[in-house]
Amino acid sequence: MENNMAMEYPMFCYQCEQTAGGKGCTKMGVCGKTPEVAALQDLLIFQIKGISCYAKEIVEKGENVDKDIVSFVENCLFTTLTNVNFDADVHVELLRRSQEIKEQLRSKVGAIKNTTEHATYNLSSTKAEMLQDAKKAGIMYDQDLDPDIRSLRQTIVYGLKGISAYGHQARALGYYDDQVDNFYIRALEATTDDNLSVEELIRWTMRTGDMSVAVMKKLDEANTEVYSNPTPHKVNVKMKKGPFIIVSGHDLKDLEMLLQQTEGKGINIYTHGEMLPSHGYPGLKKYKHLVGNFGGAWQDQQKEFDSIPGCILMTTNCLMRPRETYKDRIFTTNVVGWD
Repeated sequence: MENNMAMEYPMFCYQCEQTAGGKGCTKMGVCGKTPEVAALQDLLIFQIKGISCYAKEIVEKGENVDKDIVSFVENCLFTTLTNVNFDADVHVELLRRSQEIKEQLRSKVGAIKNTTEHATYNLSSTKAEMLQDAKKAGIMYDQDLDPDIRSLRQTIVYGLKGISAYGHQARALGYYDDQVDNFYIRALEATTDDNLSVEELIRWTMRTGDMSVAVMKKLDEANTEVYSNPTPHKVNVKMKKGPFIIVSGHDLKDLEMLLQQTEGKGINIYTHGEMLPSHGYPGLKKYKHLVGNFGGAWQDQQKEFDSIPGCILMTTNCLMRPRETYKDRIFTTNVVGWD
């Protein structure tokens, strides 16, 4: 029954360049996202907007929101980014955690001026009910909303999702920017405020761009301080004899952990896709079993992974539907996942 209810949900996802016909996916995501997952992602964004309505009160007092809450909001934004997580059960668990956090903040903050449904909504108990509730969280809801307001709100949210990808990686290395952390909260709350004009939302959109630059600066600081400044480096692109693991994505911390755990085991490590630049960092290329790069861009993974006998580790936002030929050998880390 739940699957049928999910299919009734009016899916409309247009957050990436892969969308069907360049206009949006309405039946099934080109990336493999189901209407059910799309609905749960809409509701998850709806929930962290509600969390932000309460957390904003803390920011307005000049205080920093608890970093565990910021990390949760950041991870939720990142989870809903393209090619990150396709597992409905993971989204249900995140939704349940979001309600716990919302209730904690309600108790701490008390009554607030923002009485939007994002703030007042309480999560339903079952997945089937959540999928029904998600109808009011998607972009198809509230057809009377000014299209310019809708567009600017969506632009801000998608900007925040991009920021979260960099922020997530920096935080994994112990680095963060309080300004960016507070902006997650303030900007998400702003997208719920019906009193904001087009001009005011344009200013919020511009600030989102500023925060994108700030978070990239913080990630660069994290990567270079932990792994030293990268330098041009020749990379082997031929497979060597012996067992191997291919690692794809962007997260240098995940790569480092894999290198540490496989050192001295006779296992070769190859990068794939966006992980290629890691070969330039002294702190990573010191590992002799980081022997080269396999394949090309992330979108070629299904074809490239089709016949290889080794294991694959996917980090960050590079996952596509695994083929039957390798689905028993592909693994994911952190917020990344397939059901």
